[in-house]
Amino acid sequence: MQRRNILAGPYVDRAAHLRQDPAWFAAALADGRSRAIPVWNSRNLIVEGDAPRAALLDLSAIPMERRTADELILLGRFGETDVFTYDISGAEPPPPEAGTRFEDLRLMAALLPAEDAGLLAYARGMVSWRSRHRFCGSCGAPTLAAKGGHVLVCTNAACRHEQFPRIDPAIIVLVTDGERALLGRQAAWPVGRYSTIAGFVEVGESLEDAVAREVFEETGIRVDRIEYHSSQPWPFPSSLMLGFTARALTTQILRRDDELEDAQWFTREDVESGRPIVPPNVSISFRLIEHWFNASGDRNLSEIQQSSWPAAR
Repeated sequence: MQRRNILAGPYVDRAAHLRQDPAWFAAALADGRSRAIPVWNSRNLIVEGDAPRAALLDLSAIPMERRTADELILLGRFGETDVFTYDISGAEPPPPEAGTRFEDLRLMAALLPAEDAGLLAYARGMVSWRSRHRFCGSCGAPTLAAKGGHVLVCTNAACRHEQFPRIDPAIIVLVTDGERALLGRQAAWPVGRYSTIAGFVEVGESLEDAVAREVFEETGIRVDRIEYHSSQPWPFPSSLMLGFTARALTTQILRRDDELEDAQWFTREDVESGRPIVPPNVSISFRLIEHWFNASGDRNLSEIQQSSWPAAR
């Protein structure tokens, strides 16, 4: 099996069967070995040092009124530890414990142990979903957490609509004509950075249809031989990136919408020289470019990036 993308993997036993057991939940909250992951302003708490890792707090560090099944979300078992997450609201976080700080996971994920990065991504995604569904989408009444925080139930007795965590499927694809890769850039990105083509799957669309549509809409290129590569959870805030490769049937670029500032064909020699700057190696887009680049058998893109492109990391 190919290596997993960062943020993916069986890093936690989600223990879904325990979410419906109030007695177990109460016991876990009372267990001194249980831990909690705070999320503040979409940032995760990191233990600083040469080998940073996820900060798992004693439940005693949480205000008593928040140590409840209504406030805490059960993530599952991380090793031998029952782990929860919760949201810290406010313009400023409470003073963190010594040696810890809140960081953007997109910047830290590649520096963390893979299991820690995946766990923090899971926590961030669940907190984000919870914060966006405080009210019922059917009648507007407040919602109340159930089943370990993985269901939000409408408090209106005449409605009782249940909401579950949702993810937004998005395709991301590396298009090639064999010797060249099609990459585009958005205006907000750092100067010189290009990436693979991506976009959200629309209602009534297959993944393959979404790949062909997005590539054509953004670059005017027609494709075939659409093949699945791998996937990556991307909880920023709630996407699942579904990676593909595709063969170009045409080569003339014609940007048909305003999604991209520019799109170009790049050879392996271009990529090796650092033009363009490719996405950070935490992303599936890098993995897709790497898959194509390494197919030549000459050099490994990860090694080139680490040794030659400090500005791209």
